Amino acid sequence: MSLTDFLPALLGGLLIGAASVLLLAGIGRIAGISGITFGLMDRPNWNTANLWRVGFVAGLVAAGAIWTQWTGAPLAPARTANVPLLVISGLLVGWGTSLGSGCTSGHGVCGLGRLSVRSLASVLTFMATGALTVYLARHVFGL
Repeated sequence: MSLTDFLPALLGGLLIGAASVLLLAGIGRIAGISGITFGLMDRPNWNTANLWRVGFVAGLVAAGAIWTQWTGAPLAPARTANVPLLVISGLLVGWGTSLGSGCTSGHGVCGLGRLSVRSLASVLTFMATGALTVYLARHVFGL
């Protein structure tokens, strides 16, 4: 393996870290994607003060599009989608995000960077749950 094999992950990690630091230093907000996205959908409380959310989400989409255009790489490998499984998975992720008071970006990137004990507990929980889910899906259920 060469350095170029790790380049996309390295650049992505640097961009995520930079965006998180800039958001916290610039406007004092945590770069938790679930909270940012939920704020966009919270119509009764939407106002121009939430424009930063639009910019942040647009930046996420633009970064992927720019990388794809620059490298010619597909956005994601082609896979056969099991739509009911995707719907159930999405609902479980949303429930887990609500239950854990945040998502992987909020707890994993920002919370651990701030040495939050609550975020450490959350990260350990969702990493263990993710590993167990992959094991069960592949080795028990054959998905």
